[in-house]
Formats: sequence, structure tokens, C-alpha cells
Amino acid sequence: MVFIGMDHGTTGISFCIMSDDGDIIDIFKIGREESKKGLVSASEELTKRIDLDSVKLMAITYAMGDGINRILPTENVKDRGILSINGAGKVTGGGTSVFSELQELNIPSVMIPGLHKDSTSLDRLFRAAYSHQASPEKVSISYNAIKETGWNNFIVADISSNSVDILIEDGKIKGAIDACLGAMGIVHGPIDLEMIRDIDENNASANDCFSHAGAIKIAGIDGKVANMKDQLLENYKNGDEDAKLAIDTLIMTVAMEIAGLDIACNNDIEGIVLTGSVGSATEPFNFEDEINKYFKNKYQLKVISKESGAIGAAQIAMDVFNGEKEILGIEVDF
Repeated sequence: MVFIGMDHGTTGISFCIMSDDGDIIDIFKIGREESKKGLVSASEELTKRIDLDSVKLMAITYAMGDGINRILPTENVKDRGILSINGAGKVTGGGTSVFSELQELNIPSVMIPGLHKDSTSLDRLFRAAYSHQASPEKVSISYNAIKETGWNNFIVADISSNSVDILIEDGKIKGAIDACLGAMGIVHGPIDLEMIRDIDENNASANDCFSHAGAIKIAGIDGKVANMKDQLLENYKNGDEDAKLAIDTLIMTVAMEIAGLDIACNNDIEGIVLTGSVGSATEPFNFEDEINKYFKNKYQLKVISKESGAIGAAQIAMDVFNGEKEILGIEVDF
């Protein structure tokens, strides 16, 4: 028996194949652009690695996940579990093509919801304040984090193209802050006053602003560059002052967000879990060391795999198959 987890990320779709004893068989990623152009096939990549008849359950994350608030069988979910694709960052269609491929395989699967105003596990204050807090892979990341640490009260900082921080209290997701609201990522970031003016004056759409408000804006990197993150890190490594300012600013905003979620927790925070391509980075800078400077060793820090979204989704698939009725406070209807 094997289980599959899918992480619908900003730059690509990651898969984790896991055995029934929890061991990782393989992790692989396909680019969204390549998928859209038909240069790579998710079904072919899976078939190369496993006998599809051995798959007992797959857990899927897709886009914002704001159309559902429970973990549900995919065949029971309408419109891929989203209210709209608009305002969701860069849209390529690659994720949609992968989703369609997986449906054609007829593998038993469930969809993981995002965190939003209808998410019953969230503190009512978060639900009242923000229509959307995090996309579905943040749920699977948090599940992998709880498996890796054994903590019940902690904050997950997922830092990559996007930055989202999630509060876990008593083993349940109680709150989260998305990049459009708080900390910047490499590509995405909060919409500030200057951007609001640009939107009002029809110089840019809100989604354009959100998709260029991250560290790349400070570093002066064109949003059309194929791999903006690699370009930023390369500039940083070469001593570029704008790149250093961009990374330092990103780290500060993440620290501010962590501190804000701490005060929203009724219990003592046991630690901070860092993940994502930047959050788990050790070079050209060590994100763990940089974030710790702000907290002066107040928190225990734990770095988990940058593929935690796919790993956690596979762990959810396995536990749901084995009868789990609740994941981090989210109801399972399977």
C-alpha cells in the first residue's frame, strides 16, 4: 500500500509517495509552466515510480481551497474546491492541467481545504478579520510539522515565493496570516498605500501589485525573470546591496508576524517551525540564524523539509485512510 500527497505550490506541483509504514518512497516536482505546455505529465511521472493499483489514497491541495472547509472525497467537491481563481497570484493553468490528469487516473483521493472565514477550527477573531488566511498546502505543512516536532502549541513559518505563518494551539490550527496581509515572500507581499493608489488610478491590478510586492520589488528584479528567487539569491551572494536589503526586510516582516501570532495564542509557544525554500535555507544565508536574532533565543527553532507540503499531504492521506476523523481541527468526511 502507498499514499500520495500533492502540494500545489507557486512555482510547481510537488508529489510525495509514502509507504504504509510512513517511509518516503520518492518526492518529485513538476513545473507549472511545463505542465501547461504539455512538456511533462504528472500521471506519467507517477506511473514511472509506482503501480497505481497500490495507491490507497491521495490527498490533493489546489489553489486557495476556499470553496470547502472539510477534508472531502474529490468526487464530492465542486469547482475544484475554490470560489474563484482571481486574485490568487500568478495563474499559468499548470495546476489545473495536473488536477485534470489526476482525475482521469481514478485514484481514490481527498481534497484538503484552505483556511478562510468558513474554517471552523480557526479562532473566531481570525475568521471575522480575514476572508482568507492560507491555501490548503499550509494545512499539510502544519500536519507534517506536528508529526516532526510532537509540539501542540507552535507557529509554522513557511517562507518561499509567498510567506504564510500559521498558529497551532492545542494541536489545532487557530489562525494564520497570508502574504497579502502581512509578511512578504520572495515574490508576493502585502498591498501598501502606494499600491492602493496605483490600483485606484488604474496603473495596476490588485493581483499585479500582490504578485510583485515581495523581496523582488526591493531588489529591483523584473517580475518577468524566469526564476526570480534564484536571481535574488545569486545577487545576494554576489554582495548586491539591494538584494541584501530585500532579504533583511523579508526576515524582519516574518519576525513581526511570528511575534503577532504569539500574542494571539492562549498557551505558551513551544517553538517555531521553519520551512519553505527560503525558510529552510542554510545558504547564502541561514534563515534560522537570521530569524533568531530578532527573538534572542526566546523560541526553540526547528527546520523541516522544504517539501513539507507534499509530505504532510501524504501523511494526511494515510491517516484519513486509517480512520482519522479530524486533522488539526479540520473535520474529515470520508
